[in-house]
Amino acid sequence: MSGVGLDLLEIERLERALARRPALAARLFTDAERAYAEGKARPSQHLAARFCAKEAVAKALGLEAWSWRDIEVAVPDGGGPPRIVLHGALAARDVVVDVSLTHSRGTAGAVAVVR
Repeated sequence: MSGVGLDLLEIERLERALARRPALAARLFTDAERAYAEGKARPSQHLAARFCAKEAVAKALGLEAWSWRDIEVAVPDGGGPPRIVLHGALAARDVVVDVSLTHSRGTAGAVAVVR
């Protein structure tokens, strides 16, 4: 299986959604993803990039229904590029997913490639 996915998001849109529904962050992001973002100056930039990564992975895998927490953007302890870890039903898939994240002041984005 191979595939490519791309997603973009206005960071303020995610900020507004999280302000309206604080429990949304726990539904969308793993504990580790939230902890990583909280250690940054503007956590919402990093959460938005992870949101985009999850969407991009879902597109690359051709998913129609999936759990947000089953796709995790992990950062290696020693640093280095982020990697995708699949959990739940997705963990059984025999795929490697490469991801690239980016964000500017107003927009976040991600590209995922399944190989």
